[in-house]
Amino acid sequence: MTFEDVVQRFTTARVQVPGKRVKLDFGAAGAIMLDGQAGQVSRENGPADATLEVSFEDFEAMAEGKLDPTSAFMQQKLKVTGDLAAAMALQGLLRGVRA
Repeated sequence: MTFEDVVQRFTTARVQVPGKRVKLDFGAAGAIMLDGQAGQVSRENGPADATLEVSFEDFEAMAEGKLDPTSAFMQQKLKVTGDLAAAMALQGLLRGVRA
C-alpha cells in the first residue's frame, strides 16, 4: 500500500469524523487531513482537532490488521494529541478501509 493508495481509499470511503478535522501525520512521508467540516480528504498538513502521529509502516500494519491500534498507542508507536474522542471515532471508520 502506498501513501496515494491510502488517500484514495479514504476519499472513496469518505472517511471523516463529522464536524472534526483529524490529521494523520506520517512524519517525512506526509500527512492526510480527514476534514469532517469541509467533507473532504486532502494532503493538508494544517491545524486539526485531533492529530494521530504514526510511521507509515506502522499505519500499514494497523490497516492490514497486523497491529492493534490500542497496542500501538500503548507502545507509543501511535501518538494522539487534541480531541481524543475524535481520534477514537476514527478507529471504527478505519475498519471499513482495511487492505
